[in-house]
Amino acid sequence: MDGSNRSWQEVAATAQKLRDNSISRIYPPVPDVPQDLAKNVTGIPKQLLTTDEVLITETAPEELITALASGKISSAVIINAFLRRAGLAQKLTNCITELLPEEALSRAKFLDDYYSEHKSPIGPLHGLPISVKEHIGMKGKGLNGGFVSWWDHKGEEDAYVLRILWRAGCVFYARTTEPQTLMHLETSNNLYGITVNPFNRDLTSGGSSGGEGALIGLRGSCLGIGSDIGGSIRSPAANCGLYGFRPTSYRVPVKGWTGTMLSEEQIVAVIGPISTSLEGIKLFLKTIVAAKPWLIEPSCLPLPWKNLELEHSLGQGKKLRVGVLWSDDIVKPHPPITRALKIVVDKLKDVNAIDVSDWDPYKHDEAWEIIASLYFADGAKEETDTINASGEPWRPLSKFIIQENPYVKTLSIPELWQWTGRREEYRGRYAEVWNQTATRTGPNGEPADMVDVILAPVGPGAAPPLDSAKYWGYTSQWNLLDYPALVFPVSKVDPDVDKVDKGYEPMNEKDAFNHRLYEPEKYREAPVSLQLIGRRYEDEKATFEYIKSQIGLPFDTGT
Repeated sequence: MDGSNRSWQEVAATAQKLRDNSISRIYPPVPDVPQDLAKNVTGIPKQLLTTDEVLITETAPEELITALASGKISSAVIINAFLRRAGLAQKLTNCITELLPEEALSRAKFLDDYYSEHKSPIGPLHGLPISVKEHIGMKGKGLNGGFVSWWDHKGEEDAYVLRILWRAGCVFYARTTEPQTLMHLETSNNLYGITVNPFNRDLTSGGSSGGEGALIGLRGSCLGIGSDIGGSIRSPAANCGLYGFRPTSYRVPVKGWTGTMLSEEQIVAVIGPISTSLEGIKLFLKTIVAAKPWLIEPSCLPLPWKNLELEHSLGQGKKLRVGVLWSDDIVKPHPPITRALKIVVDKLKDVNAIDVSDWDPYKHDEAWEIIASLYFADGAKEETDTINASGEPWRPLSKFIIQENPYVKTLSIPELWQWTGRREEYRGRYAEVWNQTATRTGPNGEPADMVDVILAPVGPGAAPPLDSAKYWGYTSQWNLLDYPALVFPVSKVDPDVDKVDKGYEPMNEKDAFNHRLYEPEKYREAPVSLQLIGRRYEDEKATFEYIKSQIGLPFDTGT
């Protein structure tokens, strides 16, 4: 562990003391929060912060960039406001592993001095605060990945993605929680405890980037960095009413992060953004791609960011084609999700330049069998050994995804080849399903004018009650296919409208479990989100600016 033979409880106490100490160094001090908290705590920061701090922290990242670039506001003022709101977010949801007040304010002063001297920003992200999931390394900082036994690990250098953003002018000021194993759609570990949802503290903020979800959901950040191997960016974004993007693999560099099974290539994890705005997502992606990361990290593909001509041709004989996945035919979504789909679909149908059709799921149960068999090809030995090394207890969802997962087996090399072959064969069949939506043939015989994007649920419900996020299919499906996906907010759960379907007969035990979870009042005010999925390496198409502009999303997610 850390060479001192301390108990896991003692290590956890040290971790929490370091976190609390980092918050105590913020000035003016972070206010105390009420002892008896309501379920929805999103309004509390407005009661405890200054008017200016509320205004700053509730401003979209692209607007902050404009204000900073014009010299209307200093980076130091912005960073201090976000530090104080992040401290409040920790007290309300338990989402922080460490704040960085001295480093962040020193960086902000440097940027302000630069602007004062040069009368121009240092880069496209000049002065913008960005929060970071803990397992994305910072030089000299702890790098535990949610494991007690890794508490003494330190980042040898800043992760490459952070170095790119730093050169663009940003400020790192907050590090956020993740779950034990990094393989939960919730966020709980034995170092820091459970991270909860700011809209309803009885529900999860999602995972594994749930610290980012809760922090950004409370506007303690406007742009954060997460990672995704089965839904870990999209789940928190959806649960907390935010925008989140899972890029296609090898578009965003990952050098410098930590986790178990880092070198496996069967299911490739990715780094991506979570933000309060769609433009924040695009700011992150364009900044990363503009740095040509493939020159430093050779696994990254040399794909510049494409400015799509699609929107310019819409209405001139070309239509944006949207396929709608209402259900994966394994677990039926709860009523609020179906209502959100209906709302969006009805609005899309009113746009002349958009064509809407149903998307039939193709053997999504087989997809789960394949991906669940490839997640832990060593039989989860590395995960198991890392948990057991400290004597820390197994969290409920660690047991679920490893010990109770029938697909976790130690694979021989020929068996690994076989499962990888099944992955590729399934990807080919799914591509053919997509190709069959073509309405014409191109000059080289290729399918043309196909469905552009798929509109789908992010999960089978809004944010689940704690320790019950056990269905990954609506996100892991796209990890297996390596499709880019953008999560966006739509509405909130309304128990007066979103009634239980009492006559529903579940299709299987997974469906029955999900159906039993839904008690409308338990989900009151939980954000309801959807996702837009594109084909592999059509990431730009999945950032749905045209759709957003045409139908006016989101409809009701205000804090």
